[in-house]
Amino acid sequence: MASPSTSNLSPKLLLLSLLLGSFVVASVGNLYQDLDITWGDGRAKILDNGQLLTLSLDKASGSGFQSQDEYLFGKIDMQLKLVPGNSAGTVTAYYLSSQGPTHDEIDFEFLGNLSGDPYILHTNVFSQGKGNREQQFYLWFDPTADFHTYSVLWNPQRIIFSVDGTPIREFKNSESIGVPYPKNQPMRIYSSLWNADDWATRGGLVKTDWSLAPFTASYRNFNANACVWSSGSSSCSSNSPSSTSTNGGWYSQELDSTSQERMKWVQKNYMIYNYCTDTKRFPQGLPPECTATTTS
Repeated sequence: MASPSTSNLSPKLLLLSLLLGSFVVASVGNLYQDLDITWGDGRAKILDNGQLLTLSLDKASGSGFQSQDEYLFGKIDMQLKLVPGNSAGTVTAYYLSSQGPTHDEIDFEFLGNLSGDPYILHTNVFSQGKGNREQQFYLWFDPTADFHTYSVLWNPQRIIFSVDGTPIREFKNSESIGVPYPKNQPMRIYSSLWNADDWATRGGLVKTDWSLAPFTASYRNFNANACVWSSGSSSCSSNSPSSTSTNGGWYSQELDSTSQERMKWVQKNYMIYNYCTDTKRFPQGLPPECTATTTS
């Protein structure tokens, strides 16, 4: 299967990076300045003068980190290289989340598998504490062989999940039909590597092989072009949406026809679960955003 072409997007990405100059609030640089290791008792490490972060998991504990800043809308990029070999039972989670019982959350989760079997990329969107909006994908490359870029674009109109610049999922703002949308709660970036062998691989049938521990996932090139939330106000509050959109475009960005075709290609060839087609799960009717065709 041919992979989606990226040649026609690189000039746009280059232009975007140049335009973002005045709007970048957390740029590619030293991870010591952007991220805090939050748990793992030494299992999480920042290396190479702040250019690389690793999380590890053994039978005693996993590990994790979070962003120093909170964001209310933005485009977040991170390069990850996942646990190689037999990663069955492990989950590498990378997500945005607020706090509390009615929290908002935007999830990437990478479900490990036996050697030779593909990772499952699990995505979800929570708004006001309600999730159950899972879509799952295989990837069109080996995510353990090298670093790949996983991105979330979150603006008032839509959330776009992308892999190496290829959109795989779009969740649109459907408040007009009564579907809550994440727009009022600032969120931090979180990531963790942990044991979930009660459900992660084949529904929990395949357990973690601790003789292979420690398991390690690697991160680099964190980049947040975003509105930082601090002391009850946004760093973008002085910018109108029109001026914000000129400074990088992400605040009003939507998928153009080329991007929509690439997303359809991924969903046709690599999507393995879509809550919007799971009529057995929702016998009383699919969620309203599904029937309104406002989510992809």
